[in-house]
Amino acid sequence: MLTRQGMLVAIGSGALIVAGRLLGVLELFLLGVTGAALVVIALAVVWLRRIRLEVLREVVPARVHAGTPSRVDLSVNNIGLSRSPVMRAVDPVSGTRGANLLIGPLAPNTAARASYRLPTERRGVLAIGPLTLELSDPFGLARATLPGANVTNLTVYPPIHRLTSLPPTGGADPHSGLEHRRTLNRGGSDFYALRQFVVGDELRRVHWPSTARHDELMVRQDELPWQGRLAVVVDNTQGRLPEEGLDLAVSIAASVVVAAHQKGNLVRVVTGDGSDSSYLSGNAQVESLLEMLAVLEPHRRAALNTALDRAAMQQRTGGVVVITGELDSSRVSAVRRLSRSFSWVTSVVIDKTAWDPTADVEGLPMASRRAVRVSKNAPFPLVWNAAMASGIGDVA
Repeated sequence: MLTRQGMLVAIGSGALIVAGRLLGVLELFLLGVTGAALVVIALAVVWLRRIRLEVLREVVPARVHAGTPSRVDLSVNNIGLSRSPVMRAVDPVSGTRGANLLIGPLAPNTAARASYRLPTERRGVLAIGPLTLELSDPFGLARATLPGANVTNLTVYPPIHRLTSLPPTGGADPHSGLEHRRTLNRGGSDFYALRQFVVGDELRRVHWPSTARHDELMVRQDELPWQGRLAVVVDNTQGRLPEEGLDLAVSIAASVVVAAHQKGNLVRVVTGDGSDSSYLSGNAQVESLLEMLAVLEPHRRAALNTALDRAAMQQRTGGVVVITGELDSSRVSAVRRLSRSFSWVTSVVIDKTAWDPTADVEGLPMASRRAVRVSKNAPFPLVWNAAMASGIGDVA
């Protein structure tokens, strides 16, 4: 195809040919013919050139936490018999202008390597590609596009804070492993909790669909005596928290999930739009929870009460952490009602000053194991670790 420059030359050449014929000026006619011939030759050079290339692209690493560096390693190998021309590698990256790299001529059986960094400042999933290689004639009049690599994704998890303490997650219920759903969706039938296979497990308990999905043996848990359970409720109601506030709420949720998992608890995430992960264990399942949080966005049909009702379903014990914005009296009552289903309830209220540097009025401080307020002057995890270690609020 013609480049923008090639289109201008073609249009100009056509105009010169017409003007030369109408005005009887031979020089204009010849100049137009020369320009048209140059465009035709450029197209022929581009389309008749045979190039064989091998393109390898790798995202290193493919999953990171927000703020952690990640890069794309690109390798272009000339596997043909002739020298390749100068090429341009174009690799789109969602939310950015993408990468635009110039690759010099390559002799047969030689490769060019390049790397570029990816934006990881905010959680989410970055789509990278499809990568294409563009080659043009020496005058830049014509261009051909060659496929390079397909679309690949970079998952940016929420940032994680180190938490030294957690609220009680009592799970002494001998049936605490029962009635857990197996997928990250909003509905479906109840199912057993899943965990990684360990030596001694019976093969009949292997859950083969999850094994295929996570690329490691997963078994169903029928009994989890004395194992703690912690549910995390995230309020993603549209209008409750802006983008920066929801990012903070998601970071808090991810920190609690990782800390609870590291202490051997079953973990569960429930959101205001009805999404419910069920109780999960194992590194692969926790990564799926982090990915769920990475893509969480405000939802116009989400509601805190929806998440609270969902979290309380078929619940008998364990702890719950509710993360939301300011609570009015009705929402406070709804959170308190969770004590009927959970042995411990902790609410984390995100003050406006925590995400809006221009806000001046800060709510009353809260720092107990029952209620924590995150604000500009009381950042998470400082206020969380202090509140959980204080023991304040142990008596309801």
